Amino acid sequence: MIDLFLVLIGFAWIVAASVQDLRKREVWNWLSFSLIITALAYRVFYAVYNSDLMFFVYGVLGLFIFIILGYALYYARVFAGGDAKLLFGLGAILPFSGSIIPNLMILGIFIVLLLFSGSFYGLIYSFFLVLKNKKSFSAEFSKQFKGYKTFSCILFVISLALLILPIIMKNIIFLLFPIIIFLLPVLYIYGKAIEESCMIQILNSNQLTEGDWLYENVKVGKKTIKPYWEGLSSEELKILRKYKGKIKVKVGIPFVPGFLIAFMVLVYLVMGGRAVF
Repeated sequence: MIDLFLVLIGFAWIVAASVQDLRKREVWNWLSFSLIITALAYRVFYAVYNSDLMFFVYGVLGLFIFIILGYALYYARVFAGGDAKLLFGLGAILPFSGSIIPNLMILGIFIVLLLFSGSFYGLIYSFFLVLKNKKSFSAEFSKQFKGYKTFSCILFVISLALLILPIIMKNIIFLLFPIIIFLLPVLYIYGKAIEESCMIQILNSNQLTEGDWLYENVKVGKKTIKPYWEGLSSEELKILRKYKGKIKVKVGIPFVPGFLIAFMVLVYLVMGGRAVF
């Protein structure tokens, strides 16, 4: 019942965060912080009631590990702030086991699953964006390809030359090298085309929210607000409220559903006994 209760808490919060991320492209701070408080409060109650201090300690340890990891991913520009804070909360949830090594393995497996599920989910989501914006994407893809044509051709020639590797090494696994080299420019151009054609919104200043990513510089009086990867601050937002024209902002792919996929797979592996600890 311990594992089940933690699973239910985690599942409920991630579903709520996924819905909000899909609708608003943000995850409220109170949602992530309430997950931390709820998980630790339950661990305290259980630890006191069952005289099992380590049950609480493992939750704090998981929280601490994921806070460090979340900040690392945030400053590496892999996660947005809301994603990182949700990861903090899951650190207090995921140590399901009663011993340290299995708990560390569970945390590690979740991160690996999150990277894979996030990539898979992001790719599927991008396909829908392309279908929705066929004409603009097609034009932008052609534009991006022309800009990187020489670079792409060089990598294509290199990938063709490396096709001899599986023959020389007598192992089909070496076919991965030319495939990866060939796909690198294609995926980069594909991503840039999606960003420029499908992920730019034009808003009024009163529609902006804290954390929005500007697409280009916006001059308000004598001040110029520049795009920054952390998004708009509250001070910048106050200045932009005075701007009368339209403002271009970048929108990201809502990533929280990737958390949900990874969490469900992890629960299947752990609760189903399919993971070896």
